[in-house]
Amino acid sequence: MYKEVDARGLNCPLPVIHTKKALEAIDKGKVTTIVDNEIAKENVSKLAKSLDFKVDIQENQGNYYIDIFKDHGINEMPTMDIQCDSSPKKDLVILISKDRLGEGSEELGKVLMKGYIYTLTEVMPFPKTILFLNGGVNLVVEGSEVIEHLRTLEANGVEILSCGTCLDYFKVKGKLMVGGVSNMYTIVEKLNNAKNTIKL
Repeated sequence: MYKEVDARGLNCPLPVIHTKKALEAIDKGKVTTIVDNEIAKENVSKLAKSLDFKVDIQENQGNYYIDIFKDHGINEMPTMDIQCDSSPKKDLVILISKDRLGEGSEELGKVLMKGYIYTLTEVMPFPKTILFLNGGVNLVVEGSEVIEHLRTLEANGVEILSCGTCLDYFKVKGKLMVGGVSNMYTIVEKLNNAKNTIKL
């Protein structure tokens, strides 16, 4: 049997997911996945190799045609490192210590912070972790205008952590709406191990 997967323009990890579904849909035969970037090519190739299938790759006008030859069944998805972005900023940790951005007008600062967190949901790659401490914890509790944006980030794999001491200090621990509660040891560890950090 033969199946073709046109994964051009699809965001990671969709080319891998669609390729695996196509492989599962046939007993034996060939699946050709077409992708338009190097990262997708590498990820689909890793999938095929991890399943012990023969792979042949051809490039034509900026597109990669990945032929995968299936000659045995698939039990389960192997553990593999799917790299979705080559940018070193994928290991970015953001520390937010107040509920507004910049100095001067508090009202304007809150508008800017809301805009900043929304923009994080629209720009790739996503940060690895966002840490909230001191007044920043007001952004993760009931009444915050950015909860849905933070939930979107969390749904996309961004780790959201808030300082437990800070939540206790402001008496809002029971109002936490997104992410988990952390401690200073973990916060320091996350910052020390990050390749890139931003403090707001």
